[in-house]
Amino acid sequence: MNRTLTAILVILLVLGSIATSCQSEAPEVGKQAPDFQLNTLDGQSVSLSTLKGKPVLINFWATWCGPCAYEMPYLQQVYDDWRGKGLVLLAINVRESPSRITEFMQTQGLSFPVLLDNDGNVTQQYGILGIPTSFFIDKEGIIQGIKVGPFQSKAEIESSLSKLMTQ
Repeated sequence: MNRTLTAILVILLVLGSIATSCQSEAPEVGKQAPDFQLNTLDGQSVSLSTLKGKPVLINFWATWCGPCAYEMPYLQQVYDDWRGKGLVLLAINVRESPSRITEFMQTQGLSFPVLLDNDGNVTQQYGILGIPTSFFIDKEGIIQGIKVGPFQSKAEIESSLSKLMTQ
């Protein structure tokens, strides 16, 4: 099966699982970000609730997603420049194998933390209908911004971050 067909099937599976389970409202700006607990590529557990007191940028993505790959260098630049200022960047990969993600990260020269949403539950909890989708969460855990689609530049990300970091 070619890569495009595989990507289409994965999208349909994700959308199907989201459509069949509307147990809770999708997160929105001004509301508390849903808590989650996921493992990193190296097996460490990360939960959003333990990051209270720090601004967080969450990015939902996959290796097969062209727009996701397009924005990755910008996310890496932001990670490099802003983590020393207290920003936490969490790239949540949607339903891919650790080996595929690791290979992608290495070939692209990316070093930010990747969380594994193997079963798609967090993706569903966040109401993700398309990737990439990013959430800007303030120090209190409140969603301050949602971006659907790829970032076009580092400056675009920084524009939202500067508001987030001053709150």
